[in-house]
Amino acid sequence: MAQRKLSQIFFPSWVAATYMFLYIPILVLVVFSFNSISFPYRWESFSWQWYQELFVSADIWQAVQNSLIVGFSSVALSLVLALLFVIWCAEKKIDYLMGIFYPNLVVPEIVLAVGLLSFFVFFNIPFGLHTLIVGHTLLGLGYAIPIVYNRFHSLDPRIIEASLDLGATYKQTFFKVILPMLYPALLAAGILVFILSLDDFLIAFFCSGTASQTLSLYIFAMVRSGVSPVVNALATLMMVVSSALVIAFCSVKAKEGVV
Repeated sequence: MAQRKLSQIFFPSWVAATYMFLYIPILVLVVFSFNSISFPYRWESFSWQWYQELFVSADIWQAVQNSLIVGFSSVALSLVLALLFVIWCAEKKIDYLMGIFYPNLVVPEIVLAVGLLSFFVFFNIPFGLHTLIVGHTLLGLGYAIPIVYNRFHSLDPRIIEASLDLGATYKQTFFKVILPMLYPALLAAGILVFILSLDDFLIAFFCSGTASQTLSLYIFAMVRSGVSPVVNALATLMMVVSSALVIAFCSVKAKEGVV
């Protein structure tokens, strides 16, 4: 009886302490992004000063533009390649090839980043946004392909057969039947790939070069040059955007499960 009472007290306390350890630094970051003084060791007064500086900084908006270009390009390429690969594997009945993309989920990202760096150097490919898009697309495929694959194989094959039997061509069946049924999975995969691209640092650090700076690299450069409350403001906005995308991803996956 005493051991049960101890476990009922110990485990909830341990879980609460773990969550506090994880989220208190984030809470401090958000709170001090509204602090009026530049040194974040004490609270002075509430102010929007650092957010105003954030929105008038040309360097930050250039980094945002680069991140959006890389993110949307990676999403488009990941979804198109994932869709084509899944359908090709289904037609050729070689689903065992799907396994080559699962290591992306377990291999440390630093290994992938160094491998991409070596590949680009070996073929003498200049670094820039194009190499970063390739890296993020490769990273995104490890997440997009399993999502699209699982959804594609959950479709009722009788619907596709009925469409073909009623006179539709395979092209019409693909665009009118298959693609609409895959839409929730494609949307969820796209949101997830965009989140990964927006938050990625390692691949951006190794593959972007010196002229192409994303948001994660810009924050890293700001921290190295000295802690500024503008970093807190920028990190807060990135956290808000990432959290909104995660919520959207979970909502889409939940609706997909219902459908």
